[in-house]
Amino acid sequence: MKALILAAGYATRLYPLTKKYPKPLLEVKDRPIIDYIIDKLGLVGPINEIYIVTNSKFIVDFRKWAKTVKSPKKITLVDDLTKNNQDRLGAVGDINFTIKKKKIQEDLLVVGGDNLFSGSLRGFLDVAKKNIAATYLGLFRLKRKINASRYGVVKLDKLNRVISFTEKPKHPESNLAAMCLYYISKNHLNLINAYLQDGKRKVGEADATGSYIAWLKDKVDVYGYVFNGSWFDIGDYKYLNMAKKTFAK
Repeated sequence: MKALILAAGYATRLYPLTKKYPKPLLEVKDRPIIDYIIDKLGLVGPINEIYIVTNSKFIVDFRKWAKTVKSPKKITLVDDLTKNNQDRLGAVGDINFTIKKKKIQEDLLVVGGDNLFSGSLRGFLDVAKKNIAATYLGLFRLKRKINASRYGVVKLDKLNRVISFTEKPKHPESNLAAMCLYYISKNHLNLINAYLQDGKRKVGEADATGSYIAWLKDKVDVYGYVFNGSWFDIGDYKYLNMAKKTFAK
């Protein structure tokens, strides 16, 4: 199994903090955000390599970081060759770029590079690997449904199968938020490229993994796994500060 950390965004909502520095390398309690993700991936036995996809603007920063990070897993940096927010590939585009660039043919665990969560990946993967004909996504149950409007919102059936996925709805139908955490079976890797080639896809949807999941659920079974503990999606200053105050405890 391979792991892929998405770290190619330009984090414009955190300007000027991230204007010249990548968001995943911002520190929470004296450690880069990405270090916490590397720690979790290091505990997953089946993973034999961790890819980190970034961009040409920040690749130098990640090369410096890679010299200091400690992990039992091989870490490989991937430059998606973009240089600014206007020509970014988007999350799904970066997943597809890495799959092609590195010729990935194994199951793939995808994690957002700004994703801080306390739950273990082992339970998530144990469930996902039992059903190789499905894609799984990590979910977090928010205390207040109204707060789900800033995330991709998921509804599940009684079997935990995804029946709807709505990106940042004004009136959320559920309090289950997508965490930008995906287990993609090797049998489904080709569907990412098929989605990007689909003429019915709206412009800009390559940015949102939720748009891909909404498309995918009509093609194959997609299931959700609800994590316990805490979760912070570092999208702006508010949530970065919240993570600094509470996550590291």
